[in-house]
Amino acid sequence: MFARLRAIAHHLAPSYSLAPARMSTVVHNDSAACCSIPPVKSDYTPKGSFKSYAGFNKVYVTGQPASGNLALICVYDIFGFKPQTQQGADILADKLNAHVIMPDFFEPADAWPVDQFPPQTDEEKAKLQQFFGGPANPPNNVAKLLKVGETLKQDGATFVGAFGFCWGGKVTILAGSAPSTTLDAVTATHPAMLSSADVTELKVPLGLYPSQDEPQDEYKKIVEIISKKPFADKNDDKFYDSFHGFAAARADLTDPKQQKDFQDLYARLVAFFGKASGTHVH
Repeated sequence: MFARLRAIAHHLAPSYSLAPARMSTVVHNDSAACCSIPPVKSDYTPKGSFKSYAGFNKVYVTGQPASGNLALICVYDIFGFKPQTQQGADILADKLNAHVIMPDFFEPADAWPVDQFPPQTDEEKAKLQQFFGGPANPPNNVAKLLKVGETLKQDGATFVGAFGFCWGGKVTILAGSAPSTTLDAVTATHPAMLSSADVTELKVPLGLYPSQDEPQDEYKKIVEIISKKPFADKNDDKFYDSFHGFAAARADLTDPKQQKDFQDLYARLVAFFGKASGTHVH
């Protein structure tokens, strides 16, 4: 399965044209893997429930009440609410005894439909880029994320972290760099549109977990920049010899390698947020 996904990504990447003559829209996300590797069906049954919260009509909620010490916000990948991503949220809620929420950031639009991925024609690719410039526009969603963080603190949380995947990793990093961020720590796993420029003003600890489909030069630059921050001892990073999406909707947990990487990643998230917040991990 792993080899097949990699083959799909590399096969489609060359046809992912950035040339204006072939694309009818601006390229917002130039990650070939992000725009080509399909999601995987999962039989996992999420433990949480849905409710409205912080201005969102639909929010996946799992773990402890919001009035507890630790609250975490998940910024999902472009496929929205998927069992694998919810499974990860359930793991964090359990191991950290935390309140974990996953807002539907794409409201009122829908997440990207599974049956229309990966895009095959120039028209379909253009629609995907419009999606990254619209519902999945990082700066617009940063404002939403910061509002959720503010609401959680108003409801009693003393520490609020955010963990993001794919485009969501871009959102969490930018939110952690906002002038008046409401977040206390952020992580980005196989983040799309990875850029070292995004962390020059980073104000909170960062956990960074790229795959082999993200630019290694930018990853190394980011690690170097944040190593000089006053919170450097709370940062964490690990390169995963896996594909873009291995910890969210693209994870095939019936594959031993993918399951191992999935479990390792969430163990690192648990350790990172535990250390950053001073929370006991069980």
